[in-house]
Amino acid sequence: MLSKLTKFMSNDSAGATAIEYALIASLIAVVAIAGMRVVGNKILTKLNSISDNM
Repeated sequence: MLSKLTKFMSNDSAGATAIEYALIASLIAVVAIAGMRVVGNKILTKLNSISDNM
């Protein structure tokens, strides 16, 4: 019984693949959010500078 379960678990890699895809997606999301914050802050600074000069 235990050997059958061990064989089944070692052959089933769908769970591991799903976890890997989830980790990749979360990493992409974190990088995208960080990038958007940097760009957003630069745009905000530029718009405030333009507003102050008017």
